Amino acid sequence: MCRYKIIFRCFWNKNLIIWYSYCFVYFMNKVTDKEKQEHEEIYKEFNKTVNMTVPTLEKWLITEESKKVGFDSGDGESIGHKSGKHIIKILKKKKNDLTDADYKHMQKVHGYIARHMAQKPKEPKGSNWDYSLKNWGHDYLK
Repeated sequence: MCRYKIIFRCFWNKNLIIWYSYCFVYFMNKVTDKEKQEHEEIYKEFNKTVNMTVPTLEKWLITEESKKVGFDSGDGESIGHKSGKHIIKILKKKKNDLTDADYKHMQKVHGYIARHMAQKPKEPKGSNWDYSLKNWGHDYLK
């Protein structure tokens, strides 16, 4: 009789721990209405500013012009070039599969493009300004 109580108690405690763990994970991953609204706004801004398609951006990122502009991130590749690779991953995802890190990067991309567009040079075509924008997924001629 005592043996069954112990087994039952262990079984009950195990389920209780699993249930608590499930609730904790559920509440930790729950997105609030405010966050949904912010994500929607970021998504719209990103899709408005990133006007290059995945194939176009992939072709651009393999060019020498793409690799010669921007600040080195410490490993020989520029920050903008890395950003372009991340943008491609984001564009390939379904909206429901985007992570908080993706939304953070999308916000960064929108901010960068907006700031960069305000610094348009007199002769933009073929300039480092033009190439840098393309690394971030924006072709100003479109």
